[in-house]
Amino acid sequence: MSVQIQSLTRHAPKASRRLLDDVSLTVEDGAFVALVGPSGAGKTTLLRTIAGLDGPYEGSVLVDGQALAGRPMRERRIGFVFQNYALFRHMTVARNISFGLDVLPRRARPDRAAIAARVAELLELIQLPALGGAYPDQLSGGQRQRVALARALATKPGLLLLDEPFGALDPIVRRQIRRWLRGLHDQLGLTTILVTHDHEEALEVADRLVVMQDGRIVQDAAAEMLDVAPATPFVMEFLGEALEFAGRIAHGRFEPDDQDVLSFPAGAGEGPATAFLRPHETRLVAGGGAARATPLAGGRGGLRRVEVALGARVVEILVPPERLDLIGAGGLGLEIGRARLFRDGVPLTGAPPAANGRERARVAAG
Repeated sequence: MSVQIQSLTRHAPKASRRLLDDVSLTVEDGAFVALVGPSGAGKTTLLRTIAGLDGPYEGSVLVDGQALAGRPMRERRIGFVFQNYALFRHMTVARNISFGLDVLPRRARPDRAAIAARVAELLELIQLPALGGAYPDQLSGGQRQRVALARALATKPGLLLLDEPFGALDPIVRRQIRRWLRGLHDQLGLTTILVTHDHEEALEVADRLVVMQDGRIVQDAAAEMLDVAPATPFVMEFLGEALEFAGRIAHGRFEPDDQDVLSFPAGAGEGPATAFLRPHETRLVAGGGAARATPLAGGRGGLRRVEVALGARVVEILVPPERLDLIGAGGLGLEIGRARLFRDGVPLTGAPPAANGRERARVAAG
């Protein structure tokens, strides 16, 4: 099933504040899309609006080319998994899974044997074949999550909507469940929209990330493109730890305001600019300035965290272990490996990767 949203706007009840502000989005049949952003960005509001759970709104929401307005929930072929699972504690796992089938109108409801067969099929699918007679309180968090997914799948929806379904799970179980979910999506040919504030979770399972801020979509792109070419500084910072260096582009180079940060080529118009980069996209250069570096506890991906004093300013970077020989020495410069350049919040094209010329010589010397 596909989803087409055009100029969608929703206001908070009895208030002028916009929960969704002129949102347009297309989700193709069979896609796995993640809505990401901080709390209050409008992710859940958008998901509930797609499901037809909230209203009224301005604009249009079409599922498979048809408006949902006025169509009963049971006819929409949409499965929804809530953040708190919303399982019925007084019902067995099997009854929870069959609930959506049990409440169908008589003319559309399968017979008892067909419902039992569907429940057994789903118990196998979620890898809990022996727990149909158990109750939710007897299950682990990961098992309850899978039961909630099975209940959403019982009526064979074409569109699966997930509202932060992994938030209550411990990290190991979260990784297991989201990998399983991605495999389930591919196996069943679903269209899936996931709401999460965890960008790493979204990167692992989704084909596309839709980044939201203050009720608007600020970027909609494949995961790898968001880091390569973020549309705004907010996107850059939301997707991970980022360093920010103000400066100016002059004569084809970005000249940082921090004197111990080395300049680099910039194919953009002259004027003020700001460079954003990840902590690992840097390099300490012997003899490149007057900075000092101090090792810190911790690191990531085999890299060590290091504090660099750039005059009155201090930044933290990640360096490979073989560069730790520079720690404690003075006269260091900080080289920028890959920067995303912005001016007044708008990305500038032509930001280069890495050191050259005078900076390359300093790298060799270091």
